[in-house]
Amino acid sequence: MRRIFVCLLLLVAGCRAQGPATEAVPADLQQKIVRQVRATFSYPPYVDIAVGARKPSHEFAGFDEVTVTASYKGQSSVKTMLLSKDNKTLVAATKMDLTRDPQAEMMAKIDLTGRPVRGNKLAKVTMVVYDDFQCPYCSRMHQSITEVLKTYGDRVRVIYKDYPLFEIHPWAERAALDSDCLARQSEGAYWDFADLVHGNPQQIRGDKRPLEGQLAELDRMAVEIGKKHSADEGALRKCIDTQATRDEIGASVKEAETLGVEATPAVIIDGVKLDGALPIEELKLILDRELKNLGAAQ
Repeated sequence: MRRIFVCLLLLVAGCRAQGPATEAVPADLQQKIVRQVRATFSYPPYVDIAVGARKPSHEFAGFDEVTVTASYKGQSSVKTMLLSKDNKTLVAATKMDLTRDPQAEMMAKIDLTGRPVRGNKLAKVTMVVYDDFQCPYCSRMHQSITEVLKTYGDRVRVIYKDYPLFEIHPWAERAALDSDCLARQSEGAYWDFADLVHGNPQQIRGDKRPLEGQLAELDRMAVEIGKKHSADEGALRKCIDTQATRDEIGASVKEAETLGVEATPAVIIDGVKLDGALPIEELKLILDRELKNLGAAQ
């Protein structure tokens, strides 16, 4: 029975993949590595740097792999580096998989279903903006985009998604709710609302108007714009009163966070993420480059 148990144990052990043999890096060599890494990456003295064991590299002949971990106040960053067999060279390399398209992968994570489009719906270049209606920088970005579309409107499509910063902008969520209710009935109404809110935040604030008054003003603006676009007023008011688009906003916020969005405005142009309100000239340069890459006329 004991023999059977031992055989089973050996069998189980044999089924496990065996990793490459590791070897501790001598203390003097660790010190050299730490000094080089600290100087090369400009790590300040209070950041701790630790060197892990070395193991053979299966991709780069003549090199082993070592991990270098930089730590400070509970946060850490780990880099895998290549150490030559003769201990004379350390290479900090980033491996990139050229079979993947990171820009296409980012765009695939963005759900554009049912979102209003400004510009050419069939354009090759797509600009997605994670927007907060109460954010002054978003308003600045909105005006820049509006201006840029006068030149690029036939070659670019612009799509806004919701990212209201609840903690610091108390009426941003209501504006998103109202805009999405309008979008259910009319793209034009959505964009008119976006233009009005981004262009006239003082109309919402009023003269020291309390928050409830600001929310009511947003609702009034949405209904008036809906009327101009022949929206079903009853359906629109019901959507606003029941806050029917709240789940859509929550999904948009979660989506943005998976893409690394932390502040507004966040602009993604064909999978390239840009943070902050971009100057018009910089935005034009980015669009020109993307149009050139796609072979589209500038």
